Amino acid sequence: MAATATINAKVEPAEKAAFTQTAEALGLSPSSAIKVFARAFIEWGGFPFDVRQPRFNAETEAAFQEAQDIIDGKVAAKSYTSFDAFLADLSDDRDTDD
Repeated sequence: MAATATINAKVEPAEKAAFTQTAEALGLSPSSAIKVFARAFIEWGGFPFDVRQPRFNAETEAAFQEAQDIIDGKVAAKSYTSFDAFLADLSDDRDTDD
């Protein structure tokens, strides 16, 4: 067996679980997925994808914040009894944005 070296990285438990689940869905162990990344990193001479701060317009940023507020329980999520009720509310929201 070839000599090996260990790389340790600390991630949030939820990230580790999601990483493991995604790797396994691709038929890989988490260790194998990291090896694939390392090989691609070497081959590309850096990240094999863009690494940059995403830039969103104010409306998108507001939507992200609203979603986070709902997740955090700061704002109650809207619920509807039917799709027609949802469409009516959506139409009302657009009428007031003018």
